[in-house]
Amino acid sequence: MKDAFLKFLKFEKRLSIHTIKSYNIDLNQFIKFYQVYSKKTTLKDVDHRSIRSWIVDLSLNKLSNRSINRKIATLKSFFKFLIKREFISINPTNKIQSLKTNSLLPKFIKEKDMKFFFKNLKSENNFKGQRDLLIIELLYGTGIRVSELINLKSKDFNNEKEEIKVLGKRGKERIIPLNNQSIKQIKNYIQIKKKTPIIKNEYLITTIKGEKTYPMLISRIVKKNISQLIDSENYNPHLLRHTFATHILNRGADLNSIKDLLGHSSLASTQIYTHNSIEKLKKTFEKSHPKAK
Repeated sequence: MKDAFLKFLKFEKRLSIHTIKSYNIDLNQFIKFYQVYSKKTTLKDVDHRSIRSWIVDLSLNKLSNRSINRKIATLKSFFKFLIKREFISINPTNKIQSLKTNSLLPKFIKEKDMKFFFKNLKSENNFKGQRDLLIIELLYGTGIRVSELINLKSKDFNNEKEEIKVLGKRGKERIIPLNNQSIKQIKNYIQIKKKTPIIKNEYLITTIKGEKTYPMLISRIVKKNISQLIDSENYNPHLLRHTFATHILNRGADLNSIKDLLGHSSLASTQIYTHNSIEKLKKTFEKSHPKAK
């Protein structure tokens, strides 16, 4: 049933390969624990007590509440699937609640630091140099996810309308406008790519060998370039997505527009960026108001 569930996630829910792997890891961990915890061997015998024992075991092993909640969500989805397939009649996760977590504000790079970065970034005028620059331009200039960047095809760039078509989560398409610098960079990169004797394929961003890129390569490129000019707690590519959203919010963009640009399914995911703006307002108040502390 686990394999059937993973196929359901891939072909019906159309989740990313990375997400499906996470689900698989979570389920394998629970199954392994359950085989040791209980003398019973089938999923039909799983009850809420065994799941709670697993949660306690994860907590004792110093796993964060946020990570535990992700694993709880995996089990809830799995047993909900088993109910729909009539493999079980009672859902053991109904009595399981998520653990309390502290809300973490998304980290971002200050606008002045991003201006300094692009002003001082040195990139060679060859395929690799211009590709790496385009990766950073698109991640910051559009706020797209790494998975979306990797799957971006050359035909998705519309020069006349100055926009790109992005295939997001669950196969949802959205259109994102491009700034002048991103358009210029795409054109320059495409011209160099055409003159480079590499394997041709449909993807916009490729490896030096002309193959489809992958998350680890994107992460290395972002870290290598940004860490040279900016001090940050991390250099994850997702940092540029947070930076994009925070900057356009600070410059007056409304939440619904940001939601559509980021490809969020609801405003709940987008609203977290308002907290950064509130923190900025508090600091301005503390510096400016005569009665501030």
